[in-house]
Amino acid sequence: MQQRHIDRRVYFEESAKTSRNFYIDYILKLKGVDSGVKILEIGCGEGGNLLPFAELGCSVTGIDCSKVKVENAKKFFLQDGVSGRFNTINFFDMTLCDYGTYDVILIHDVIEHISDKEMFFYHLKQFLTKGGIVFFGFPAWQMPFGGHQQVCKSRVCSKLPFVHLLPKSIYKGVLQMFGEDRGCIDELLDIKSCKMSIEAFERVVDRGGFSVVDRYLWFINPHYQQKFNLKPRKLYNFISNIKYIRNFFTTSCFYVIRLND
Repeated sequence: MQQRHIDRRVYFEESAKTSRNFYIDYILKLKGVDSGVKILEIGCGEGGNLLPFAELGCSVTGIDCSKVKVENAKKFFLQDGVSGRFNTINFFDMTLCDYGTYDVILIHDVIEHISDKEMFFYHLKQFLTKGGIVFFGFPAWQMPFGGHQQVCKSRVCSKLPFVHLLPKSIYKGVLQMFGEDRGCIDELLDIKSCKMSIEAFERVVDRGGFSVVDRYLWFINPHYQQKFNLKPRKLYNFISNIKYIRNFFTTSCFYVIRLND
């Protein structure tokens, strides 16, 4: 098992490096990131993505459904001597009076787990300041590991590309054959039901009353630099413009969106 899955401090530090090297510069093209800027991360995990923003003096808030991850976030921020607000709560239970509005909202590796995406975008609107932006990062569903099968305990199953694209019943049978437990199987089948492609994302953004400000499709996910020592690489333009086909080659999608006027 990789060290990041045993020691969550390692994962926290890896996430912070990716955020520092890629997310901040990407957002800076469109929005100032400095003292006084309020940032919310939905599905913050251990808070690594927020650390570089906090170091710049931003007011950061992170929410997550996992109490353990939120407690780790509080602990790691305290260890690093930076301030951050972290709460265990489902995003759909957040209220404007308790949390207020934000200049930048980060949503990384979350939207592909949400079943009611239209309601998610409807709820999201109220937490944006005027002129605020939302950063999304997610894997295209049809990419080799878009089903998150890398979380499987079986070394073979965790390294099977495209297995998540099999029909549901066959996919479930494969997972059972490799000895995955019910919790893992249910999680992966849930991800399959919530799958997110580039085209589906852009449709739900439009229906939700948002506009795409910027899009960056990655052939080699920036986080792979920390995980596998691979140099991040943008998807070639001629492939990124071919609908549906591009999903098979896009390991990470970066989007910045904002509310329509």
